Amino acid sequence: MDVRIIHFYPDLMSLYGSRANVLALKRYLERLDCDVAVEAVLPGGGTDISKGDFFYMGAGTERAARAAMEDLSRYAEPLKAAAEDCAAMLFAGTAMDLLGKTVKEADGSSYEGLGLASFTTEHGRRRIVGDVYGHTDLYPEAVVGFMNKCGTVTGVEAPLLTGLDLGFGNEKERGPEGFHWKNVFASQLTGPLLVKNPKLLETVAAAIYARRGKPLPVDRPLDRWAQEAYQVTEEQLRLRAQAK
Repeated sequence: MDVRIIHFYPDLMSLYGSRANVLALKRYLERLDCDVAVEAVLPGGGTDISKGDFFYMGAGTERAARAAMEDLSRYAEPLKAAAEDCAAMLFAGTAMDLLGKTVKEADGSSYEGLGLASFTTEHGRRRIVGDVYGHTDLYPEAVVGFMNKCGTVTGVEAPLLTGLDLGFGNEKERGPEGFHWKNVFASQLTGPLLVKNPKLLETVAAAIYARRGKPLPVDRPLDRWAQEAYQVTEEQLRLRAQAK
């Protein structure tokens, strides 16, 4: 199966090793015998995204995210159409902010997002930094990650993580986090989210297959090292959460 990955602004939006999410997904799909092509969307470029199977944007600074949005706005309609058609997407870190209606900066200025979702983001001057241990309705395993943000997100109707045992959610400590609609996955967790969470990686791959009307192959690749790393992190964060 041919799979086309659209990677938005890999140089501008790639803090904390965010690029590893694309590499991990590409390797996973290739081990399923998929022929995977990764195409970068650059500011001012002319990439045709209409036939993408997976759309990704990683974390950047607040300033970088605003610059990315200035260019991303020209892709608003095809991205919305792809989302409606159940294309798989992952917007992580500050990229999640861009899916909503508006982003208000700490200096009081604001700009419009894609409007793919109805939520709004407001940045403050206090940074929220720390590990996260949460839960999703998509599968039983916990989700682990790291957050470094200065914004609160209000108006999310369907969060990706329904609750946190450790960390700050969209609006409050231990509250719901992220956004999920159809095959659009979004979270303010930064860095290699799919590397840290093998089950989330599998879920994204399953969404790509499902859009083609196919299930994931029964004989799926197992990355023993990634699974062992997840188990260690999950145990440590779970114990920290229980101690609070």
